[in-house]
Amino acid sequence: MLESMTGYGSAESVASGVKILVELRSVNNRFAEISVKLPRQLLPYEIEVRELIRSRFQRGKISAFVQLQADDEQPITTTLNAEKTAAYRDLLNQLRDAAGIEAPLTLDNLLRFSDVFDSGSSALEHASELWDQVKAVALEAVEQLKQMRRREGEELLQDFATRLAEIEKTLALIRSLAGDNFEVVRKKLTSKVEAVAGKDIAYSRDRLEMELVMAAERLDITEEMTRFASHNKFFLEEMHNEESGTGRKLNFLLQEQLREANTIASKSQSAEISQKVVHIKEELEKIREQLQNIE
Repeated sequence: MLESMTGYGSAESVASGVKILVELRSVNNRFAEISVKLPRQLLPYEIEVRELIRSRFQRGKISAFVQLQADDEQPITTTLNAEKTAAYRDLLNQLRDAAGIEAPLTLDNLLRFSDVFDSGSSALEHASELWDQVKAVALEAVEQLKQMRRREGEELLQDFATRLAEIEKTLALIRSLAGDNFEVVRKKLTSKVEAVAGKDIAYSRDRLEMELVMAAERLDITEEMTRFASHNKFFLEEMHNEESGTGRKLNFLLQEQLREANTIASKSQSAEISQKVVHIKEELEKIREQLQNIE
């Protein structure tokens, strides 16, 4: 099944009073290029996050963002640090005595030292203990991205199938035109020979027949038409292939289709067939543009 390289996936969870958010964004790229942004506490796990993503995607430029936030819905866990409060009090009293200040020590003086309180942010400071939960959220985001890329791929599959059907229809018209192509060339050659014969110039009828045979060989596009049909068949089969590397295989088949189309146009020597080939190449070009976004 085709998979696009464009997509978005996200997931979030709350563990130990910390909200975990993971976002993944993917765009087309020739190879797998993964960038990861982690909070300071999770930097030691950067390689693991990269490998987790790389194991599910073969191609695409994927950006991963992991955030840790204190959960606003959790109850306040701030407590007073009695030891630090007493130490600051004694220090301020010493300062007051040394400076000869008679004004008494107030609560406002102590509140200027924020570390007299121990907040509940300690969970963030020990976020490495949350790695298993972060990994689970990251896997969920990866799956969300995978599903979106597959939905995009299904849309592209339908588009490719429609265009290939149009190409097959045009090839059928070319086959019918090719059947008359040799007869047109034969009449042209015969007409030229008769014009020469009317001038009493000797010519060999055997040579004429040989030239007609050679012209038939040059104009015969049966082999190219057969190969083109084969490429179309393999293209359709590969679109439903579950294995990785589908995008590269389809690009190869597309190059072969374009090669056969050019050969048909050059060998036919028919303006009408050439016009049909131009239409085929237009459809192939549209497929080529979309293939750039296939994994």
